[in-house]
Amino acid sequence: MGALVTSIRHASAEPSLEVDLGAVAANTRRFVALARGEVMAVVKADGFGHGLGDVARTAVAAGATWIGVTSLAEAVAVRESGVDVPVLSWLNPVDVDVRTAVRYGIDLSVPSLRHLAVIEQAGPVRVHLQLDTGMARDGAAPQDWLALMSAARRAELAGKISVVGVMGHLPCADTPGANAGGRRALLRGVEMARQAGLRPSVRHLAATSAALTDPGSHLDVVRIGAGLVGIDPSGTTRLRSALRFTAPVVQVRRVEAGCGVGYGHSHVTERATTLALLPVGYADGLPRAASGHAEVFLGGRRRRVAGVISMDQVVVDVGDDVVVPGDEAVVFGPGDDGEPTVAEWARWAGTIPHEIVTGIGARVWRHVR
Repeated sequence: MGALVTSIRHASAEPSLEVDLGAVAANTRRFVALARGEVMAVVKADGFGHGLGDVARTAVAAGATWIGVTSLAEAVAVRESGVDVPVLSWLNPVDVDVRTAVRYGIDLSVPSLRHLAVIEQAGPVRVHLQLDTGMARDGAAPQDWLALMSAARRAELAGKISVVGVMGHLPCADTPGANAGGRRALLRGVEMARQAGLRPSVRHLAATSAALTDPGSHLDVVRIGAGLVGIDPSGTTRLRSALRFTAPVVQVRRVEAGCGVGYGHSHVTERATTLALLPVGYADGLPRAASGHAEVFLGGRRRRVAGVISMDQVVVDVGDDVVVPGDEAVVFGPGDDGEPTVAEWARWAGTIPHEIVTGIGARVWRHVR
């Protein structure tokens, strides 16, 4: 016997993402109380998918005294959202538009002599010397530090730049006891800067994990990004999640045992059951790799996703319970009512929570409270 569609109608609700700025404020205050120095709220990637301007303003109101982003465009957006604390952009191309940075009062990182050569032509601009302290990624390699410090001092004496900071990044901050090498490297770089005649007032190295687990790495400023929105990469602290992702049921059907579900029939029903269809999929940020493991909260219980997560839709098995089109499923949330969390979705997909929250698609309706 084939599947029978028992109920279908247009649901007035749409997949939506609710952003709880109260959670962002609470998390910020927690880090402000914890930090030995100041807090830089990092709002890159649209505030980790939570809204760049909203997160920036909320964090500053809760005590953050700096804002950090990767791109100059993000920095300009922060300024245009009404934030007037110092803003740092640290991942810029060699031909970064320095004049725009100067016009908006944005600090720039200097990770190489080539960047410095461009920046000093359009200054004066505030800069942070960016050192590779163990990532082999962004920042000047240790063998280039002396040349960078010397060139920066010459540019500062010429009135083209003002060196206000030295920064690095820890490669293994999630691992207890793994930060000593990074700390030593940054402090060595700061000492080299001072020997060159520079007087940076801001040293920053720690991000969320090290801020939570390694007070010795705090220095003058800690950079908090994931922690603002409730993600603790170190797994040591319960922060408040700021997202609630919901989707309406748009179709319900009753099927018999042996019914294949979705592409490839990767799921086959073991008994007669009811299947509910949600209009969300990997185009909306639900990782396809979570297929076969993921759950949603629907009708007061967790329900397993049946079959492969498609681009636009997922099917969930609700057994013999009554579910009707228009009922709301919680894809993920803080977990207070039993719904799945971002961390669980990340585990089901074999990834990290950061990828989940920054991957929510543009067609998901967003609202802020």
